[in-house]
Amino acid sequence: MKNTTFQTPGLKLAASKSRGAADYGWLQARYSFSFASYFNPDKLGFGPLRVLNQDRIQAGGGFGTHGHEDMEIITFVQSGQLVHQDSMGNRGTLGAGEVQVMSAGSGVQHSEFNGSDQNGLELMQMWITPRTLGSQPRWEQRLSPPSERTGRFHKLVGPTEEARDGLLTIDQDARLFAAWLEQGQEAQLTVPAGRRAYIHLARGEAEFEGQAMDAGDALEVHPTDAPRTLRFTGDGADLVAWDLPA
Repeated sequence: MKNTTFQTPGLKLAASKSRGAADYGWLQARYSFSFASYFNPDKLGFGPLRVLNQDRIQAGGGFGTHGHEDMEIITFVQSGQLVHQDSMGNRGTLGAGEVQVMSAGSGVQHSEFNGSDQNGLELMQMWITPRTLGSQPRWEQRLSPPSERTGRFHKLVGPTEEARDGLLTIDQDARLFAAWLEQGQEAQLTVPAGRRAYIHLARGEAEFEGQAMDAGDALEVHPTDAPRTLRFTGDGADLVAWDLPA
């Protein structure tokens, strides 16, 4: 059995086998936190991180028009093509490495489909609760080429007050980083004092403090009084990390 504890206080491994799962035929999903028909009272989110789903959508499949409100919804495509359309008049196609932010605010209707009738689609969907309710909905996307996150954690999403070219923004004091680690590559992430972090291994294998991490595992980092630097070694590792308020 894999060890889920560390000698360092404030760290916990959330094993992949503890996640929820669903198979709808056209969609195979894994849920890190309670979602849809999966409910676990011990997994209701991590700070403002409410949802982290990994979806595999079959060719031609997708989510029909449905609504959201008061949620920051971040989508990160691993492979395939995702077609997005919403009631704000936006329509876009996201390929591998592209990131989308939809701030649902006061309410938005949207649909998302696999853009191919031959190939599958793999993506991560993450929801963050906002600081302000009833805000104006908005949508944006950008490409994160592998070169900007190979061998390091690169910031993809940050709070609105940090807006700059190349950074998607949300209404929350939260930041999303991503790293791609080829065999033997190391990357480090510093968690500031008084903050928490959630680092999820989407694909591949990684190691942290001598602990092996398999695809679907996540590391929970709880707040401490001093900054903490985390070092990961990978082997085809696709990692996402949320820096979150306590």
